[in-house]
Amino acid sequence: MADTKREIERKYESEESGLPDLTGVAGVEAVIDKGVAHLDATYYDTPDERLARSSITLRRRTGGSDAGWHLKFPVAPGVRDEIQAPLSPAVPRTLHGLVRSRIRDAELRPVVRLRSDRDVRHLVDGQGRVLAEVSLDSVRAERLTGDGGSAQWTEIEVELADGGDPAFLDKVEKRLRKAGVRRSGSSSKLARALAETAPAPKKARRAAKAGQADKAGKAHDVRKADKAGKEGKAGKAARAAAVPDPVTAGDHVLAYLRTQRDAIVDLDPAVRQDAHDSVHRMRVATRRTRSAFRSYAKVLDRAVTDPIGAELKWLAGELGVDRDQEVLTERLTAALDELPRPLLAGPVRTRLRTWSHARRGGSRRRLIAVLDGKRYLELLGALDALVDGPPWREAAAGEPPKVIAKAVRKDFGKLEALVEEAVALPPGADRDLALHEARKKAKRTRYAAEAAADALGEPAVDLVRSMKSLQGLLGDHQDSVMTREALRDLAGQAHAAGENAFTYGLLYGHEERRAELAEAALPEAWTSMKAAMDV
Repeated sequence: MADTKREIERKYESEESGLPDLTGVAGVEAVIDKGVAHLDATYYDTPDERLARSSITLRRRTGGSDAGWHLKFPVAPGVRDEIQAPLSPAVPRTLHGLVRSRIRDAELRPVVRLRSDRDVRHLVDGQGRVLAEVSLDSVRAERLTGDGGSAQWTEIEVELADGGDPAFLDKVEKRLRKAGVRRSGSSSKLARALAETAPAPKKARRAAKAGQADKAGKAHDVRKADKAGKEGKAGKAARAAAVPDPVTAGDHVLAYLRTQRDAIVDLDPAVRQDAHDSVHRMRVATRRTRSAFRSYAKVLDRAVTDPIGAELKWLAGELGVDRDQEVLTERLTAALDELPRPLLAGPVRTRLRTWSHARRGGSRRRLIAVLDGKRYLELLGALDALVDGPPWREAAAGEPPKVIAKAVRKDFGKLEALVEEAVALPPGADRDLALHEARKKAKRTRYAAEAAADALGEPAVDLVRSMKSLQGLLGDHQDSVMTREALRDLAGQAHAAGENAFTYGLLYGHEERRAELAEAALPEAWTSMKAAMDV
């Protein structure tokens, strides 16, 4: 079983043989010498260093108080989530799964070995509580691939104690600066080791990579377009993509799609760990991608995007097995919490828990199997291929205010027809279905406006804001429809078991009223929404 902790630390360059005096740091009552630990860590990555490119580290370390496997994900500068697992000869299956979206089918192998002599001090307050751990690390790095270069250096590491105030690190840094110590230029020991042990030509490539790689890759796209005899507008779109900032309509759409692809990959570990809201956010990324494919069909060739969209729909469905049930359970639980106790007739809460668990079944295991499966990895590969080599259509080279605004207006027009059709229907199942279709179209229009925000500015931002409000109203209505279906199911089970079904009928009436209020608010919300349609 793996354990997770939040790591907040700062690293500093040091040319000295010892730690500066830290007794003067505000709030520090004593500096306690914890001795020297001898650490031996082997870092694992793919041959092309995919984890390092994502600032992720995976190591097997012996020595010290936390020997074992450590997997670290970046959260913010100086902040990482560390997932630990017990020592074992090979990479633990749990940790391997957490990096699967990045390494795909590539092999994990040892790339760098770091041996460190760590001289540790604890900074404690007047009550003896540890505020931070400060260490002087003498590091020897050995590359285990290629030419096997080596390097060594000394650094100071300051790690905040669990639950500590990050502002305390500023106080420690102030004292270190007075002692002539400066921040490290590397985000981690591994990053420094890879840079300093790389063969000379590779070092030069690393130094030039930040400014040249993107330009070179995009220039290659231009040459491909020219060679295929498509210099025209497709070639212009490829040339426009060679500049850092989006210029053409295609640039803006591609930037949006790249963001969604990255979100799916980045959220994969969180979904595997069942982190709060992670499934919902990954599902939203799949929807945004599919919506962009449809909204901007004049920009990207649907012969390429439609099959990917179908796979994204499949993934969203797999992600939704737990999510939809979770939303229903939370809504029903909240409704029960609002009822006075005398209105809770029978074992209602127990019935709800039993119903919810039965419907979830083994869905978590199924979802992990999906994320470990070949079909999912092939989908990630297809998304990579799409953003690396977009299937441009002529409109991709067009000016954003013209091409993108036209796509948004088209989606809005379809939404308008659906809303007007829905409000014209009498209350009932047909109206519920029509409002659900309008809700889905509202999402698509909102996502199209999101993709247009950088190109069209404030009008698109206003539309996103208004569309989100409308979507929330329609979403609440649809949640009421689904909750009433669930209540009918619960009432039937309760009746069959000889239980009192009064409370389910009461909640059903409440949900009907919520739907009526949402429908009543729709005309005003729609009028306000149309006023925002200024793109």
